[in-house]
Amino acid sequence: MKNYLLLPFAGILLVGCANWSSPLARLDPHRIEVQQGNVLTQEVVAKLKPGMTPSQVRYLLGTPLIVDPFHSDRWDYVYSLRQGGRLVGQRHITALFEHDRLMAIKGDVVPAEESAQ
Repeated sequence: MKNYLLLPFAGILLVGCANWSSPLARLDPHRIEVQQGNVLTQEVVAKLKPGMTPSQVRYLLGTPLIVDPFHSDRWDYVYSLRQGGRLVGQRHITALFEHDRLMAIKGDVVPAEESAQ
């Protein structure tokens, strides 16, 4: 007889708990700031000049994130910043070399125009 009374009581308890929202469900985990790639600032890119050697470019920008084995004269630098799990900023620069000399820089971070004196 006890088993027959426990079944409905346990069922009522389980149904009552189904609608209860847990305090843990309202908690939001802390998400850290994540920086990936090479930091590409306007000041650093402004120091790049045509004719620089690959070692000079590597000294200024760091090791390229992407070096294509089929195009060794092209280095790609990528930087991204995530805050709170969302992408806040992203930059990309491509350094093009010809005969071991920097020929051009392409991307969304361009060197500032030097003012005419």
